[in-house]
Amino acid sequence: MKHKELFDKLEYHYKAFDRSRISPDPLEVLHRYSNRGDIEIIGLLSSIFAYGNVNLILRILNNLEIVFEKHPYDFVKNFDYRKDKKLFKGVRYRFYTETDIANLFRLLNRAVSEFETLENLYFNGFNRNDENVKAGIDKFSEWFIANCRKLNCFSNGIRFMFPMPSKGSAAKRFNLFLRWMVRKDELDFGLWKNVKKSQLIIPVDVHIARISQQLGLTSRKNVTWKMAEEITNNLKQFDSSDPVKYDFALCHIGMRKLEF
Repeated sequence: MKHKELFDKLEYHYKAFDRSRISPDPLEVLHRYSNRGDIEIIGLLSSIFAYGNVNLILRILNNLEIVFEKHPYDFVKNFDYRKDKKLFKGVRYRFYTETDIANLFRLLNRAVSEFETLENLYFNGFNRNDENVKAGIDKFSEWFIANCRKLNCFSNGIRFMFPMPSKGSAAKRFNLFLRWMVRKDELDFGLWKNVKKSQLIIPVDVHIARISQQLGLTSRKNVTWKMAEEITNNLKQFDSSDPVKYDFALCHIGMRKLEF
């Protein structure tokens, strides 16, 4: 496909996949909220659980909403592990046990107590002059893992929740969270102003990897951070300031088995 033809198709699909076509996607859960703190917390939770079948992802998020009664920030702020961990009895998802999920809220409580917002925690380790968000994700994950070790609650589930790009992880779920927080359009919220859209990296899952290989956006076979960077850098040929804007459309074309 020629450059101009690919550009036209990318732009067409970006505009076609607007708010009216958001479902099914974890992002639809964020749009139930208007308070900034709630959007941050439900955004991180939605991204942490964003792997596997989308209907199962939405089911676990709905179950969590029942637990925190649709007030995620206040629930996290007031969370008492000893008293409240019982609320997660029977709540589990794939690699995450009910103990993992209770400990996640324990860690979020620490984060909010120390930094007030997840944005403040992220910018504690992010350098605005970095080429992209790689180091910032590492530092964010390191904070959670270090605090989990202090609480003696580290597990394989917690490790999976907090990826490390420096170790090769494509960090799909955290890149998804950053897309929601940094970009601003009908879908994404644009709450975080100190990360440039051009610093974002596309969230690469099997759908993005497959369609990117088909379109010649990557020559790599394995889903890694290097693949995510390569796809993003190639998308910058079409929009240098906002290459990740194409993510939602490309992902849903793959998910829904549509023709590009």
